[in-house]
Amino acid sequence: MTVRFLLDGDIVTLTDVDPTATLVDHLRYAMKRTGTKVGCAEGDCGACTVLVGEPNAAGDTVDWRAVNSCIQFLPMLDGKAVMTVESLGTPDTLTPLQTSMAANGSSQCGFCTPGFVMALHGRSIGARGHTLPVADVLAGNLCRCTGYGPILAAARDAPPVITDDTGLLSALRAIAPTETTGGTHATRRWFAPATSDALATLLVAHPDARIVAGATDVALWVTKGLQTIQTLVFVGDIPDLRVIEESEAGVRIGAAVRYADAHAPLARLHPDFGELVRRFAGLQVRNAGTIGGNIANGSPIGDGPPALIALGATLTLRSIRGRRTMPMEAFFLDYGKQDRAPDEFVESIWIPRPPAEDVIHMSKLSRRFDSDISAVCGAFKLTLNDGRITAARVAFGGMAATPRRAPACEAALIGEAFDKATIDRASVALGQDYTPLNDVRGTAAYRTEAAANLLQRLWHRAAGDPVSLMDLEVTDGRP
Repeated sequence: MTVRFLLDGDIVTLTDVDPTATLVDHLRYAMKRTGTKVGCAEGDCGACTVLVGEPNAAGDTVDWRAVNSCIQFLPMLDGKAVMTVESLGTPDTLTPLQTSMAANGSSQCGFCTPGFVMALHGRSIGARGHTLPVADVLAGNLCRCTGYGPILAAARDAPPVITDDTGLLSALRAIAPTETTGGTHATRRWFAPATSDALATLLVAHPDARIVAGATDVALWVTKGLQTIQTLVFVGDIPDLRVIEESEAGVRIGAAVRYADAHAPLARLHPDFGELVRRFAGLQVRNAGTIGGNIANGSPIGDGPPALIALGATLTLRSIRGRRTMPMEAFFLDYGKQDRAPDEFVESIWIPRPPAEDVIHMSKLSRRFDSDISAVCGAFKLTLNDGRITAARVAFGGMAATPRRAPACEAALIGEAFDKATIDRASVALGQDYTPLNDVRGTAAYRTEAAANLLQRLWHRAAGDPVSLMDLEVTDGRP
């Protein structure tokens, strides 16, 4: 089988595709597009940023998203369009953004510059990107020359780009896969099922296959861990796993919905959830990583699960045998072990809409504010009646082998008055719930104290006290 994608309007056809070959390697070594740089090979620095385009839900325009090409496997590009920094212009015909970058002196050593340009170009032509502050768009791009000021200035000066997608839409429809695809490379295999029914059937025949959605985690097993994965099943383009359904009762999110697309619905559930998602890695990672993948990989420091657990979310697993639904917290059994049979996959997540009067707070602590993994992530939901706490859900990530609730803390809250003394007692009770580890992101003592402080932050936020720069209406440089 072949993989086909569009590059500057031309169809690129690949055969005998290595299922874990990365887009950046193909661009640089096979196509000699060396403007796309490799800095970290783990989706952290943004030097390899390119744009990937596909028809939007309405089918009337192309939705371009910035992604890290170092963690995009080639089969994930099938039926899509790709744009690199070489696509934007020539030395004699720069785009307005490139002209603005040059005029503002926005390049120092220049290594990171193509990635910055591509991330900003995605903002210029992407409908969703227009709504994001420039600094949020660039949170996934790192500059070791500390040249952010001129880059931000250049982005503010550059006008939006108006495109006519008629021809590109037609070309994308012509190469769009309409059925399950796949291929072999030496002894390894890959599949891209067209529907969740096809996925369920595939997993019966290949129970040991590695399910890949956005590859923001799995790709590092290859680029950093140098692992060889024998069979991969790519699920990121299955339409019925990319559906978001909002109602007064809550939100149902398909497992293959990218975090960038889930951001707005989750923010409508509660603003703290929106702020938490805004700090998930960088935009390039949120444009690829899925809500289902973030849950299914079972990471103890994944930022999504604590918030979902606190809100009382449920998880639906599917196989050819049917569906089963469980509370989110029940899915995580132990480090690296989840309650999922080999032929099952995460199908959707249901999040009940919390009552407006509930006290909710979600927060993460990391060594770097933007685009960093949590040391501790806490999420809290308290139900009040006449000033007393009648129900409590407290969940943390980074405090144990799995994301999990804090039963002793919850017990110290339920039935008590919602006041500072209760919060103080519940903060102490957290010490009974967790025995965190020492690692590079924080010591056990730091995590224990930080978790208690996040609960204290809930109290201060509810009392109207400022607990962050955002509460003081300081934008931290975000235009």
